[in-house]
Amino acid sequence: MKKYRIFFILMLVFAAACNIFGQTKNYPFEIKKSGKGKKSILFIPGFASSGEVWNDTTAKFEKDFTCYTLTMAGFAGVKPQPDATFKNWENEIAAYIKDQKIEQLVIIGHSMGGSLAMALAADYPELISKIVVVDALPCLAALSDPNFKAKENNDCTVTVNTLKAMTDEQFKQMQTGAIPRLVADPSMQETVVNWSMKSDRATFAKMYCDFSNTDLREKIQHIQCPALVLLESYFVNFKPAIENQYKNLKNADMRYASKGLHFIMYDDKEWYLEQLNNFLLSK
Repeated sequence: MKKYRIFFILMLVFAAACNIFGQTKNYPFEIKKSGKGKKSILFIPGFASSGEVWNDTTAKFEKDFTCYTLTMAGFAGVKPQPDATFKNWENEIAAYIKDQKIEQLVIIGHSMGGSLAMALAADYPELISKIVVVDALPCLAALSDPNFKAKENNDCTVTVNTLKAMTDEQFKQMQTGAIPRLVADPSMQETVVNWSMKSDRATFAKMYCDFSNTDLREKIQHIQCPALVLLESYFVNFKPAIENQYKNLKNADMRYASKGLHFIMYDDKEWYLEQLNNFLLSK
């Protein structure tokens, strides 16, 4: 009888363990949680970037907010996951917000992360109280091609094969040539290049292709929450085209940085933090 009792106890333990591990969801991102505020901010970095891009921002706001900082799977050394797509990442971030029961949430996103913030606010308005879009457009491709239309079944095979065929040195040369056009601060250029070098090449290529085919110009009409849009200084030269892209975002405050490039949090940090502070503390 004692033998059966031990067996029964072991079965209960095994079942409990299966239940616990079965409930552990494998999200397509790593999460760093800091701060203990009643209100929350979820930070989404840009393409191939680490969540470390938000270090100065979280240091300023984590005394008043609980901060959730993501690094997407396959980027900046985080283990990749199969079938990475913009839509899948959007849905999985929403699932995380629901699973963690995060309320009074502000989403702050840079570049592709800014586009994810817009998509989330449009598709899941009940989850989000405010968004901040840091140098992102509803449709980046339409800035150079106003007649751009997203493809329904976009084939990324050529892009993936081309980038995967590059040697590490060729890829590094490509990134080293591109990054100075995105980051004016020389001290941060190598850091951003290294994030790209640590990224999974297939994820890098697939998400570059998928994001290039993303068009949110119509979707953003469904955003109900207040939005702050911070744009790099160079974009003021394309103001009519950019503001035409944002015409469906009704409750938006659009501001242009006075200096620097795409990584506004590095290149115009004081201005950037001031804009965030004013927006986050406003009712």
